Amino acid sequence: MSDGTGGRMNGAAETLSSSGAARALAYTGPPAWQWSDLATSWTLEPLVLALSVLLGAWYLAAVRTVNRGDGDRWQPTRTAAFLGGLLLWIWCTCSGLGVYERILFTDRAVQVVLLLMVVPLLLALGAPVSLLVESSPERRRERILRALRSRPSKVLMFPAVSTALLMAPPWLLYFTPWYAWSVSSGAGNAVLHLALVLLGLAYFWPRLQIDPVGHEYPHLVGLFITFAEVIFDAGLGIVLIYGGHLVAEHYYVALGRPWGPSLAQDQTWGGNAFWVLGDLVGLPFLAALVRRMVVQGREEIKVVDAELDARFEAQAAEARAAGQPEEEEETGMRPWWLDDPNLKHRYGG
Repeated sequence: MSDGTGGRMNGAAETLSSSGAARALAYTGPPAWQWSDLATSWTLEPLVLALSVLLGAWYLAAVRTVNRGDGDRWQPTRTAAFLGGLLLWIWCTCSGLGVYERILFTDRAVQVVLLLMVVPLLLALGAPVSLLVESSPERRRERILRALRSRPSKVLMFPAVSTALLMAPPWLLYFTPWYAWSVSSGAGNAVLHLALVLLGLAYFWPRLQIDPVGHEYPHLVGLFITFAEVIFDAGLGIVLIYGGHLVAEHYYVALGRPWGPSLAQDQTWGGNAFWVLGDLVGLPFLAALVRRMVVQGREEIKVVDAELDARFEAQAAEARAAGQPEEEEETGMRPWWLDDPNLKHRYGG
């Protein structure tokens, strides 16, 4: 009896061993993933590499043109942000993250977050549209500004539209054939690398309002949208973890990866990575948004102070011309909010 049981166990073990050996022979991808692969493994993504080199060369040439002019010099922090975004774009698609992007679900999930939320944020902080405007001849500059004020631009930058361009793509990616196309086709993979960055730019451009926009709105709207985006990220992460549906299951089964986590475990890790990273990368955006609010507030205060000073000087000049004493206490020291068109109705001004 024991010999029969032992024989069956040995037969099952041999079957599993032969099945694993067959899978190993059928698998043609990279070896088992290690943390060091993020720095030591590299691949080539021609589209991203070419676009990054061209955009980086244009940006540096435009900065040089602006700095040669009579106006203010271009801020080095903007240059660092833009070039950093390009370098991160290259790293996401050409480093070990790009090597395993079509092998591991978790790897792709991390890449999606970086391409949709971090790379576009850095590129937007570089203010490329403002640089394009300032480095262009007067006639071309007017055409660019006219295009930014056009109706299509205003519709694209409307808060609800631009927010949908950030929140919808991850759901569409994981629950439509788009994901399977991106991992099974080289063209689909390249399209994903470009589309996510463009959609992220369409979101961060009007949110930060560093560059000229077709429709300006209070920065507090951007804060509320950010909190809504956090909820959407959490919802998608929960669905990927507990939804019970394996994304692109047929592709990953046919891939026959003989190492690493199971398909279900890999998707669980990927869902957690998307959820946690999606929330963490929102913190730099909030910091950039708050900083932008502070800077804009200081600029508005300077404008108001300059207007008040000019008004006081004009009144004093009129009083001197008419030979009347200057009523500094009544005019120059009058609270500014009583004359501000947005606030005077609240205080009986």
